Amino acid sequence: MSRLASSSADAKRSEDARMESAASQVAALLAIDPAGLAGAVLRGPADPKRDEWLEALRKLLPAGVPWRRVPLGIADGRLLGGLDLAASLSAGRPIAQAGLLAEADGGMIILPMAERVESQVIARIAAVLDSGVLRIAREGISMVRTTRFGVIALDEGVGDDEQVTEALSDRLAFRIEFDPTALQRAAPVMPTCVEIEAARRRLMQVKIPSDLPKAFCAAALALGIPSLRAPVFALRCARAAAALAGRIEVTREDAAVAAQLILAPRARQMPEAPAEEPEQPPEQQQESSNGETQRPEEQPSLEDLVLAAAQASLPAGLLAGLGVAARHMARQAAASGRSGMMRRSAQRGRPIGARPAAWRAGLRLALVETLRVAAPWQEYRRREKPHHAALVHIRREDVRIRRYKQNSETTTIFLVDASGSAALHRLAEAKGAVELLLADCYVRRDRVAVIAFRGRGAEVLLEPTHSLVRAKRSLAALPGGGGTPLAAGIVAGYAMAEASRKRGQTPVIVALTDGRANVTRDGLGGRAVAESEALESARLFRASGIAALLIDTAPRPQPFSRDLASAMGARYVPLPFADAARMSATVRQAARAPASGP
Repeated sequence: MSRLASSSADAKRSEDARMESAASQVAALLAIDPAGLAGAVLRGPADPKRDEWLEALRKLLPAGVPWRRVPLGIADGRLLGGLDLAASLSAGRPIAQAGLLAEADGGMIILPMAERVESQVIARIAAVLDSGVLRIAREGISMVRTTRFGVIALDEGVGDDEQVTEALSDRLAFRIEFDPTALQRAAPVMPTCVEIEAARRRLMQVKIPSDLPKAFCAAALALGIPSLRAPVFALRCARAAAALAGRIEVTREDAAVAAQLILAPRARQMPEAPAEEPEQPPEQQQESSNGETQRPEEQPSLEDLVLAAAQASLPAGLLAGLGVAARHMARQAAASGRSGMMRRSAQRGRPIGARPAAWRAGLRLALVETLRVAAPWQEYRRREKPHHAALVHIRREDVRIRRYKQNSETTTIFLVDASGSAALHRLAEAKGAVELLLADCYVRRDRVAVIAFRGRGAEVLLEPTHSLVRAKRSLAALPGGGGTPLAAGIVAGYAMAEASRKRGQTPVIVALTDGRANVTRDGLGGRAVAESEALESARLFRASGIAALLIDTAPRPQPFSRDLASAMGARYVPLPFADAARMSATVRQAARAPASGP
């Protein structure tokens, strides 16, 4: 047992040493070529040790280079540049001001909480990283500026589904899993500023072997890396490593460093094992001076060395989470059933910019944006109306309205079949399942509503509410018996869903029925007409895009229930012989998946 513990401790110390070495190497290489290597994704919690690493990197950069932080929710004007509003209003003509990306030329920008940065901000930074040019044509300002910088993306995501977007991480050379506890045990040893400065001067003189690009591309292919940026970054990393070591040509050691730091963190598959080479015939063996035969010692090819170095640096568990991105996309697609869809609003939520619109009550004026639009025209308007007393001339076409984005509240509407056939089969179990689901809705702070249909029509037992107690009481008082007016229940559910939409909420329909429609919307008997009307009513949900889930509670799954789910565009879940707990678990699982036809 002690040997096992000792082996585990040795492995932990080895992993910590590898992490410490990687962190110090990345800082040194970035300081040598910040624009060429573009930056790093630093994943880990906010910690003083992380700040010490950032400060060490800053000290290794040339004195006086820009070091800028990009706050969450930064406006385009501050990020890209544009109109200097105060100066323009004072001068009466457009005056440009530089944005944060232009200010960072030759230095670094820091992205705190990079996993939460808006996609629009990521797209603008990525465009400048690709071209090295910042183009602005907005608010009466048009300019082109060259700017090259590195990016340190601080990924503070808690789970695997909270990570920096691939659009940014693919454009940055390094990816580091930052463990503050490991770095506390072994502080990174950084090169001196003198060594970094000498390497920076030597960088452009370093030569790359002709076979190295092919070796990096082959290794990337074997590791399942789809991006062509990885071999390019590996070449730049190897060149910087050679410069740091005082060499003017990249060696096999430098190539191994690049494979470990660039290719290994991007690996998506384990490389195939090489085939065993056949035994060499005697005539191909070399003969020594004393007449004895000996096998020539062959050095592994550069391609094999690069691949072996990358494979040796794969941390434990790295390849176990390769499906995280796909699962994250699935969770995003299903988010409307849990936290509501993202909706644009004119009054509340997170600001997402401004738009031109006629002013009316209930809208919020974007004052700064309005002034920015009007500023370039002030000199012309003053000449046009020299006797006008206003200091700033604002016209109707200048007005900009604030836009907001918010998560809308979800309203879960339960359509419960309380007819005689359902009561005979599963009504008690359906009530139990709905009660369990109501508890889930309460935890998510959803509104819930209950509509029952039986006899000759449908009845709203509970209007949308947050009260779990009221919902349970409405179910407890639900009697069973009579015909199955399925069409009437569907129409009632659709009307409530549309009303919820008009209030800015996201409706979700959960229908529990055995599919035995036998009463028309007029309250008359006739299975054929009742089924036809139910299918016609169900198509309203598909046309309007309302998320729906249909649970077939019949002892044997009914073909008509499947057809009904298809007409609704709902997910179909047959549950023969299931108890309330199993039914509730199935509904919870199905509600997390994107709504689709059967």
